[in-house]
Amino acid sequence: MNISEIRTDKRDQNHMIPKIIKEGLVEVDTTWGSIQPIEAALGVRTVGELEVYQHQKGGRPIVDARKPDTTDGITIPGSENIPYDELVARKVELDEKQTTIFFCNGPQCPQSATAIKSLVEAGYPTDRILYYRGGMHDWITLGLPIQENS
Repeated sequence: MNISEIRTDKRDQNHMIPKIIKEGLVEVDTTWGSIQPIEAALGVRTVGELEVYQHQKGGRPIVDARKPDTTDGITIPGSENIPYDELVARKVELDEKQTTIFFCNGPQCPQSATAIKSLVEAGYPTDRILYYRGGMHDWITLGLPIQENS
């Protein structure tokens, strides 16, 4: 069975990022995108919110792999935006001595998984890549802090 056959029908006006209705309450659109695998690439570890928080707290790099027109102007605090389709060309901006977390809009968004696959194909070491599959979708729905894109 194709999983798209059992998902909710797509809305005409969908939105990728949960909308904050009021503090502690968000509206989530479950109808956009296609569900991504838990593993972005062989040898790349998938992490959750606690690992992202510890990484962030330690001042280690986090890359927002979303294209600017898909961010709704917000991101995870401390992250740097390098769009997935520019990442290989801009990989010199990454520090291969440090492990970097990559994220996008969530479990149904292909941007960070695509970025990771491209980096691996370009020879970037898999042990220096972490995949936060939950992305902005899970980050916001769990009430974690956000910041405006710079």
